[in-house]
Formats: sequence, structure tokens, C-alpha cells
Amino acid sequence: MSNYPERAAQLMRRIEQLAAISEEAGVVTRTFGTPAFVQGRNLVQQWMQQAGLQVRVDNIGNLRGRLASARPGAKTFVIGSHIDTVVNAGRFDGPLGVLLGLDLLEQLAARRAELPFHLELLAFSDEEGVRFHTTYLGSKVLTGAFEPALLGRTDAAGISLAEAITTMGGNPTQLAADVLPAAEWRGYFEAHIEQGPVLWEQQVPVAVVTAIAGQRRVELTFRGMAGHAGTVPMTMRQDALTGAAEFVLLAEQFARAHGRSLVATVGKLQVPHAASNVIPGEVVCSLDLRSPDEAELAAAYEQLRQQAEALAARRGLTLDWHLVQQTAPVSCDAALNAGLREAVAGAGYPVIELVSGAGHDAVPVSQVAPATMLFVRCYRGISHNPLENVEPADLAAALQVAEQFLAGLISAG
Repeated sequence: MSNYPERAAQLMRRIEQLAAISEEAGVVTRTFGTPAFVQGRNLVQQWMQQAGLQVRVDNIGNLRGRLASARPGAKTFVIGSHIDTVVNAGRFDGPLGVLLGLDLLEQLAARRAELPFHLELLAFSDEEGVRFHTTYLGSKVLTGAFEPALLGRTDAAGISLAEAITTMGGNPTQLAADVLPAAEWRGYFEAHIEQGPVLWEQQVPVAVVTAIAGQRRVELTFRGMAGHAGTVPMTMRQDALTGAAEFVLLAEQFARAHGRSLVATVGKLQVPHAASNVIPGEVVCSLDLRSPDEAELAAAYEQLRQQAEALAARRGLTLDWHLVQQTAPVSCDAALNAGLREAVAGAGYPVIELVSGAGHDAVPVSQVAPATMLFVRCYRGISHNPLENVEPADLAAALQVAEQFLAGLISAG
């Protein structure tokens, strides 16, 4: 039997080494296209090359390591996750899936002649979307869903996405050449920390992901009338901030009333020209709405929009409601999930099925290929935070389950 604890220790060492590469000392920050991102990718590239993989960097900056099958007409099974991070991130979100996949391919490198399909490990370049306020740049290029209009988008320093790609050595006009056509996919597997507390509370190391919640992000602007804090009577005010504050509570109450499947979050509030002695005349806030049920998501979106408009009218405010992003819910592949459930049970663990409230590269991949995901328990469900942590025993469990899952696919051909 494979020495999973020893392999988990090696996996942990690699995660720590990658986490030490950052744009800012003392924290983990590696956003798309930055020198720290490239340095981190170069380290993972060295490990891929040492494992005997055929390695290349594509035009969007994805790192791709391949074990080629000798079978004529073989399709490609992709194992992947991302190596970019949010600002002040944890160590495991993204890199765990990439480096776990590297361990799996290291074990198979000497047996490539037996492979019924090609295996390709993807370290996606941009899933978090921090620098250009995008999502899934790396996996959208791989799947052919990239939108060329995004090339003109600029970061906070005024650098365009096209310029960033060129700086990394890519060619923004050749992104279509990096697509893996739908007909060539065998499937997709991604291991990822849960980013939620269910596995932690139940003290179970892994879970099978059944679906990924759909998402709608909205930017709302409440406009009233700025005025002197001491001279405008309370009954005559058009206070944009109190209107936004009421909406924050409204969104929370609305989601709570709809049960566990719907979540709503207001994560940003901006008050232009704020001062302690000025009634706020304008407030910009965000709304993040998610559900695994498309009908529920659409209905909730419309109801919240109507309630926000009614709130604004009642307070004498105007409201701009702008849909920033829309992603449909995704169901993981039934056949791949059956194999993953069998691997979990075969490794001796309870079979727990969860819906992911967070987005993953599996979302665009699922539009062209069967996809499945394995969640790994993380400390108290904390993610996008330096406290993010995974126990070595849980890494060992994830390696065992993933290896048995992959072995089942190889046996099936």
C-alpha cells in the first residue's frame, strides 16, 4: 500500500514552499501576472519537470504538465486547480489541488504505457480574478470560453490584460490555440478545501461535491442629497447611507427566510466624499447572491431588486442596480461522482455529499466536459484568510481517495 502519510508530508512541504513566495512579505499574495506569481509558477514547473511530465506554459499563463498515453486517439483527463491567490490569502486554496495532482502523476509516471487516456495537470493562472476583476481566466482559455473583449480591461495601475499577458511571455492573439476541444476531454477532477465548516464539524476528512452554486453579483448605487449634519431636520433628509444600511439588513433577512440553499452577502460599502458632519448623498454597495437552484436564484434576484427599489422610493432616493456577474449553477457529472463515492467508501470514510457555495475552475470546465470535485476538510471552514489550514492526516486521506478514484478510471479505460 502507498505510504500516504509520507506523501502527505511531502505535499505539505511543497504547499509551504509555494506559500513563501508572495508579493508582500509575511502574507500570501500571488495575483495573476505579477513577478511573485511567475516565481511561484516557476517553482511548480520545476517540480513537474522533475516528475517527468511534458511541461509547457500556455499564452494565458496556465502551467500544463502532461503524461501522454500511447493509445491512438486517446482523450485527455485533466486534474487541476489554480495557483493565483486573493490578497492576504491562506496557503491551501488552489495550490492543494495542483500539488495533490502532481503527487498522483508522480506515482503514475513510470506506468504511462498503461494509461488509456492522457493525463494533464493544470495549474490555472487566474481563478480568483483579483487583479482584473475577472473570473476563471485560465480555465476559460482552456475550454474556449474566453471573451476577447477582456483583453482591454485594465488593473489599478492602468495595465491592460493584453499587456500583462505579453509581459509574462504569452501572446494575447494566440489564446484560441490553447483550447482543449470538447471532443478531446475524458473528464476533469479537482481537489479543493471545503471553504466551509461542515466537514470540520462532522470530523470527516473528505466529501464529494454534487453541485456548484450559481452566483449573481450586483453593484447598487443609492443617491440622495448631501447636506449639513447639523441643519437638516431628520424628517427632511435623503440619506443614502441609511438607505444602504436598510438594504444590508433586508438582504440578510431575505436570505435567512429562504433557508440554507440561498445566501446573500453585502461585502462592500463605499461612501464618496465621506465626512463626519455631512449627510451621505451617495453610497455604492455590493450584493453577492448564490444558490445551487437556478429558479430560486433568479426569483431571489428579482425580488431583492424590487424590494431595493421600493426601499429607495420610500426614502426619496434613486437607485442604480447594475448586474456585474452572472454564473449559472453547475451539477457535477453523475458517473464521475459515482466513482468518487466508491473511492471514498473504499478508503473507509463516510460518504458525504456537499454543494459548493464558492466558484471553482470546474464551472467553465463543466460546460465542455464531465467534471467532479473532492472537498478536503479545513480548519473551522476558514478560507481566504491566513488561518486557512489542513491537517496532514486529511491530506493523506485525500491522496488515498483521489488515487483510488483515478485507478478506477484507468481500469475502466
